[in-house]
Amino acid sequence: MAAVPTPPQHHPLPRELDDLELLTSGALLPTTRFNEPGSPITLTLPPELVGVEVELVDPEGLPLARVAADGEVTALTHAQFGPFRRLYLTPAQAREQHAGSTFVPVTDALDEHQIARLAAVEGRVVLVALVGHGTSTLSPVGLLRASLAAAARLADAVVVAVPLASHGDPDQDHELGVQVVTAYAGDDPVLGLTEEAGGADEAPLSDEIAAIVDFDRPPPGEQGVVLFFTGLSGSGKSTLAQAVMDRLLEEGARTITSLDGDVVRRNLSAGLTFSREDRETNIRRIGWVAAEISRHGGLAVCSPIAPFDATRQQVRRMVADAGGAFFLVHVATPLEECERRDRKGLYAKARRGEIPEFTGISSPYEAPADAALVIDTTGRSIEDCRDEVLSEIRRSRVIQ
Repeated sequence: MAAVPTPPQHHPLPRELDDLELLTSGALLPTTRFNEPGSPITLTLPPELVGVEVELVDPEGLPLARVAADGEVTALTHAQFGPFRRLYLTPAQAREQHAGSTFVPVTDALDEHQIARLAAVEGRVVLVALVGHGTSTLSPVGLLRASLAAAARLADAVVVAVPLASHGDPDQDHELGVQVVTAYAGDDPVLGLTEEAGGADEAPLSDEIAAIVDFDRPPPGEQGVVLFFTGLSGSGKSTLAQAVMDRLLEEGARTITSLDGDVVRRNLSAGLTFSREDRETNIRRIGWVAAEISRHGGLAVCSPIAPFDATRQQVRRMVADAGGAFFLVHVATPLEECERRDRKGLYAKARRGEIPEFTGISSPYEAPADAALVIDTTGRSIEDCRDEVLSEIRRSRVIQ
């Protein structure tokens, strides 16, 4: 008997993985597929996978589901690991285990006024922690830890984790949230705390919950940071990044890791070509390493060309998901000046056609519209440029 061919695999974005879990758990019924007209539950595939069956995998490559050409989802398994995985119930499991309870959606740490309000509720309280991508300013782990600490203050309370992601449209997100929480509560009451007097910004947090929030959301100047310098070859970005890093090291405030484009090419990305696909892969690798450094409170200084906006946005999201701060510097030295410098002779080779897809000559550079600082190094000393970068970093309170 011939083996059934395995569909091509695809690793969805974090938001898409959250949506997938809701689809396969029944939380979005009657919706059972991606990309239904008017629905925010969408899946974006690369062009070569559009119109064919695709197997969706988690970051470790575990097959989670198959998606037909029309977007219909067939579950294969569910995510099996991760902190507090035991708290992730399907709507059916939640209704069965907690029938007769009051269900309370939670998107932030509960303050003392809100906990007092819940203490007056008769019967069991189910704190439905909406831990999906972008819904809370706390990380999923931070929100669950804070919710468990609040539950411990109540006579009979449990926490259920629901990966409801934000889709960038407040009205759609609200409607989706009502739908999902209702799926979990069934016929039981839902109590919203968003209208309660004394929100999290006005009422105090308990010492325990405040400590959880402080750990999860360190204040500016204490969180991990990624300084990301982008610009054409010869713009001075690597020299400027090194000068900034040297001064920060002299001050001794933080541990610093340099992720220079050429150095990464020789080590982390050896074997990659300079095709657009491989260049984007190289930037994503830099971004992933930098994000992990920021996750643990370190400072990563990156200086690749990074010519494509979509890839830079991916890196920004990686850093945000890791709880770090992302500071983008566009070293906007004009092409003519970069080509005049041309210490490595790369522009001359590109002009002769010896280097295909060379940024600025035969491949575009998409100037960022979201840079924290735009700086032209033409006719300026490296010390002057360095001081401008450091001044702006400190003004923004990314680094104290």
